[in-house]
Amino acid sequence: MRTLGRSFQNLKRVIGLDNLAEDYKYARGESTGYTSAKKIPDHWVATTCGYCSVGCGIEIGVKDGRAVASRPLASHPVNRGKLCPKGLSEHYTIGAENRAKVPLLRKSGKLQRVSWDEALETMVDRFRKVQAKYGPESLGVLSTGQLVTEEFYTLGKLVQLAFGTNNYDGNTTLCMATAVSGYKLSFGSDGPPGNYEDLERADVVLLIGANLAENHPILCQYLEANPGKTLIVADPRVTKTAMMADLHLPLKPRSDLALINGISHILIRYNLIDRDFIDKHTTGFDELSNFLAAYTPEKVAGITGLSQDIIFKAALLYGRAKAGFIGWTMGVNHSTIGTATVNAICNLALLTGQIGRPGAAPFSITGQCNAMGSREASFTSSMPGYRKFEDPGDRAELAELLQIDEARLPRKRGLAYPDIIEATVAKKIRALWIVATNPLVSYPNQGLLRHGLSNLDFLVVQDGYHPTPTTELADLVLPAAMWGEKEGTYTNSERRVSKVNKAVTPPGEARADFDIFLAVAEKLGCRDSLFRGWTRPEDAFNEWRRISRGRLCDYSGIGYELLASHGAVQWPLPEGAAPEPASRLYADGKFKTPDGKAKLICADWTPFPEQPGGDFPFVLNTGRTVEHWHTRTKTREVPILERLSPRAWLEINPRDAKRLGLRSHDAVDVISRRGRTRGIELRLTEITAPGQVFMPFHFFETNVNEVTQSAFDPVSREPNYKQCAVRVELSNPNRGERRSHR
Repeated sequence: MRTLGRSFQNLKRVIGLDNLAEDYKYARGESTGYTSAKKIPDHWVATTCGYCSVGCGIEIGVKDGRAVASRPLASHPVNRGKLCPKGLSEHYTIGAENRAKVPLLRKSGKLQRVSWDEALETMVDRFRKVQAKYGPESLGVLSTGQLVTEEFYTLGKLVQLAFGTNNYDGNTTLCMATAVSGYKLSFGSDGPPGNYEDLERADVVLLIGANLAENHPILCQYLEANPGKTLIVADPRVTKTAMMADLHLPLKPRSDLALINGISHILIRYNLIDRDFIDKHTTGFDELSNFLAAYTPEKVAGITGLSQDIIFKAALLYGRAKAGFIGWTMGVNHSTIGTATVNAICNLALLTGQIGRPGAAPFSITGQCNAMGSREASFTSSMPGYRKFEDPGDRAELAELLQIDEARLPRKRGLAYPDIIEATVAKKIRALWIVATNPLVSYPNQGLLRHGLSNLDFLVVQDGYHPTPTTELADLVLPAAMWGEKEGTYTNSERRVSKVNKAVTPPGEARADFDIFLAVAEKLGCRDSLFRGWTRPEDAFNEWRRISRGRLCDYSGIGYELLASHGAVQWPLPEGAAPEPASRLYADGKFKTPDGKAKLICADWTPFPEQPGGDFPFVLNTGRTVEHWHTRTKTREVPILERLSPRAWLEINPRDAKRLGLRSHDAVDVISRRGRTRGIELRLTEITAPGQVFMPFHFFETNVNEVTQSAFDPVSREPNYKQCAVRVELSNPNRGERRSHR
């Protein structure tokens, strides 16, 4: 019908009945000024951006029931009146043509429209039959970091207590699980200790594998507001953030752990450490000091490729800082030794007492808009409120709060994301429910993933868009409302809770994920026992506040009314306490360990698992571009973003290109031991060092994850996306014929 409608409109234009006058009509809006009349909203709805973890305040302009504009929320404390390109165009994601609008069930090999009642009856029936035949844990669930906290909390209860499977994880394991694991081991709990304000209060800022200028551009204004800082950037590429640095450390790929250990070695050798803080608030110093003796400047220079002079310079800058800030993102996390690297970062902060003070923090900059909400409330890697599955006291406390038998709570974490996929390959998981994520683009080693999914008896995909590479494989597609169409809260990287508000109605029969979860509970017959009286997200939030009371992530003092009157506020905020402008964890030097002291951990460097050589001479690095988000499910539907960055590219150093006989804009293939991705545009640039290549991961048309590897951190289970061995070949070797057409 849509195609027929467009054809009719085109015919009207051809014969002169439609001159597009309405499309080109301009007017003057009170807040927009002189602009397209179609873009002047009737009203604005305040909410929070649904892309990255920065947590920007945003307003959606609504006209005739449609989202027509986006602008910064001026009163929001995070973004200070600015938005990145994705935020400024976010309203386009709501009205995209490929929105999922009706439930679809595969019948006779084809997805066909069905009622919600049939869809949910079928889903529950098929899941229960699989569990009856193969056991409760034969059902797996993969979630996301983009639901509201209220939905995470609801889904966690539904999966763990109603379906009775603990094989439940989120795609946050693909980006932030390493930070979680590192914080837990060093400090006894997850939770970023500092806040964004520390970027403008620090006199030395050390960024490791963190390209803020492209991945979190709004945070750059905090750096720019700090003219007295010294910025050190450790990154193999000369990124836009590296170009901002006072000192760039172009270390070899995956040598950051050796660098940090080397800096700690120098600080201990020259007594640039805080012995009073170490003695009062940490354990393990003697063991760490002995361990670090091996990380001499000579050894670290050999591992990192950096000169001893530049290593000393970085160490002395940080060691002499009055307030030292260390920030990191995926360059650290995407590694088989990512957790160990986070522990080394925490060691460095603890050795110098750079934690719990203004400007001083080891700070994990999270990935998705509500990855923090997932970490705190979703019941995946820990029980709600950072409670440990293995702790009898935590289980007893949570069971009492939920008024359930403690035996219903898992005694251990279930399978993590990559282990769920491995279990589908082994046919141990036979049914899978995927919520708001697109693994057919985002998961490493795509061949193995497709093998696993082909073994399933039943696959349910719940998403706001269809078709996507993942929904096309589903046995059942559930259409979900998305950002701008539902209510709840997000929590950003600095633990700041912001309200998410509904601006428009979901398209067709799409429902909010919260409503879908309650409807599934109704079909299971457990809605009254698990979600008694719940009708709206605020009911879930109020229970979550009670569950979190007294925990590190205490939300008990945060309610919807407070968020409406005060804007975004940080946890912990106990009931009755007043919100602070900027809170920090561990200011009293007390950590969430049995003895109240942080642990100094010996974290040894090892080479990455697949070294270059022979037929695969290059190290492949992957990452993001500012215009797109994750698998491009949303941003490829935004015209301006798609025009700015319509296709993937491969960066290669000009010296390597010359040796291979390759030229700028050639179409090339990237090949690893696992697969090949074809037809990528080649870019010659000194941004990438010789022997290395770089490719963004957003593009399913040329999916870099066809070549990435199944290698994971043993603690966090996060993938080693960043380093694998590849070769580069011309896509069309008949160069002369192709060049003659240029």
